[in-house]
Formats: sequence, structure tokens, C-alpha cells
Amino acid sequence: MSQNNGDTLTARGPDLTSGPDLTSGPDLTSGPDLTSISKLKPTTCQPKPPKPENAITIGISAQVLFNMEKEQQGLEDYIKYQMEHEMQPFSPGPAFSFVKALEAVNTQLKELYPDSKELFDVVLMTNNHPYAGLRLIKTINHHQLFIERYCMTGGNSPIGYLKAFHTNLYLSSDPDKVREALKEGIAAAIMLTPEKITEVSNTQLRVAFDGDAVLFSDESERIYKSHKLKKFLEYEKEHENKPLGHGPLKGFLEALEKLQKKFYDKGQRKDCPIRTYLVTSRGAPSPAARALKTLYSWGLEIDEAHFLSGAPKGPVLEKIRPHIFFDDQMFHVEGALKIGTVACHVPCGISQEPAPK
Repeated sequence: MSQNNGDTLTARGPDLTSGPDLTSGPDLTSGPDLTSISKLKPTTCQPKPPKPENAITIGISAQVLFNMEKEQQGLEDYIKYQMEHEMQPFSPGPAFSFVKALEAVNTQLKELYPDSKELFDVVLMTNNHPYAGLRLIKTINHHQLFIERYCMTGGNSPIGYLKAFHTNLYLSSDPDKVREALKEGIAAAIMLTPEKITEVSNTQLRVAFDGDAVLFSDESERIYKSHKLKKFLEYEKEHENKPLGHGPLKGFLEALEKLQKKFYDKGQRKDCPIRTYLVTSRGAPSPAARALKTLYSWGLEIDEAHFLSGAPKGPVLEKIRPHIFFDDQMFHVEGALKIGTVACHVPCGISQEPAPK
């Protein structure tokens, strides 16, 4: 919209009462059909964001998407500092490669289904003040990330907005916020940062899951913790054909498979840009069989399953090189971090309870 550079309306300006007779101007009723003009859509070089009800929405804390400085003393000082450094972009954080992989999948989906709204939709969730958030917006543009939805809550927790954004997965470095999200029934995990992040694929999203208390309930893990290995193996053999209950990340696996099937329908099963992995301490025969039969009963597939029978998960994860790995036990999370895998702790199940004295 441009401004008119003609005379301004001041006391010394022209006598507007002696101007032309506007009532004798052109007949606007005979002009172009304005209703048809209003229907014209502006052209754009970027894909439109998916509709929330069709999208797979990933809510990501700014603290894990970027490496942000620790908050200064006092909100006012923090806002001032961020505004003074608005043009200095943050460096990538542990979730950065994961988000780039989501965008790579979206690009391939748009090529196969130009009108589809079933895409990944990343929402930046932060309790930053909106003014401090200006630097985040500049950083996102600097790194050429396609993030259009933001939730800046000005010091309040963003958890109350997760359902409003139809969030399928929430990632944060804040344990309290993650636990709050899990209590609300939203898949969530605490993202931790390795000292040196392993290089991962630019063309294929790889997501690795633990089984018990992550994809599955902690039913069997409770047996193991309470009665040790022998009783656990007996229990699994007895219940081999009974599906395990749902774990907190089961819904996210479902969402991933929904997009995988869109590639399968185009004959791209072998070259699918999404690959999922089960990396579990369960072993054969019955514990492994029960896990697979549970997935089958849910109508879900997993691309690879690794049953390690209690062996360390690090060597397998080092070979997989996932963008993200979910586990409920810090022992396995720490092992993943040591080999450079971005690992997320799922604080759910009996493993979070203090050991009996």
C-alpha cells in the first residue's frame, strides 16, 4: 500500500471544499467484478503450512532447537539483552538436525502429493517474552527453517497450549514441563545434548525407540524390577499372545507410520525417507515375540527391531545414527549421549520411581 505524496491536510493547505465534484466521478458500479478479485489468491514460493487437524505437530522448546544463553538476572535485563543482540543468530541446538529432517520429509511429500496437508508442522514453544522472541524469529530465518507457528508465553508455561496446537510430540530440556505434558496425555521427552553430535542423514528421518515404558506400557518392566529375570521370562512366556498396553510414545509412532504409508502407496517402501527402529533390552524368545505381536495387534510396523537382551545400546545406535532416540532409563540415555546420539529421556514408568530400600 503506497502513500500519496500530494498536499497534506493542514490549516494552510488547499481549500478542499472547492475541489472537483466527486459525485460526478466514474460509475463504480460498472467497474470490474470486485467479488472475483477478492477470490484471487496471492502467489507464494513457499509451501503453505498444514492445517492443524491434518498435520503431525511437533512442539519444540527454543532451548533445544538452538543453543541459547542462560537467562540473565531479571526479566527486564534478559529482554534488553536479547533485543540488543537481535541480529546475532543462535547456533543450532540438539533438535536442529531433527527439524531439518522433518522439513526434508515434507519436501518429498509435497512433490508426491502437492495438495496434501498431511505434513510435519513444527511449532516453536517458548516461555520467552515476545520482544525477546524477535531474536528467535531472526535466527529461524537465518537458518532457513520453515517454522511459521510460535507460542511465546512471556514467562508462563507453554504446556497449557499444547492441546490447542494439536501437539503430537513435545520436546524440551525442562523435566518439569515434560512431566506436565505427559500428565496431559501428550507424548513428550526431555532432550539432552551430547558433547559432540554425530553426523546424521540429510535425506532420511531416523527415529529410534525403546520398548517398555516408551512404546509399550511398563507392565513387564514392573515384573522384572520386582521379581528379577527368571520371573520376568516366565511371565512373558505366559503372556506372549497378550498385547502390551500403550506407552507414551505409541501415538508418535502411529503418526510416523501414517506418513510412511503415503510413500509406500507411491512405490517408495524401499526408499522411504522415514525409518523407524526398536532398540530394546528385551531378548528372545518370548519377550521379543511379545513385543512384535503387540505391534502387529496395533496394526503398526517397525522397520528394524534390535533385541539386545540387556547388552549396551550404544554400538547399535552408533550404526543406526538416528536423529533422535527415546528411552525411559537414564543409563541407556547416557550411553547414547557418549557416542554422540541426541537422546531423549521419557520420564515414565517404574524406572522413575525410587528404588526400594
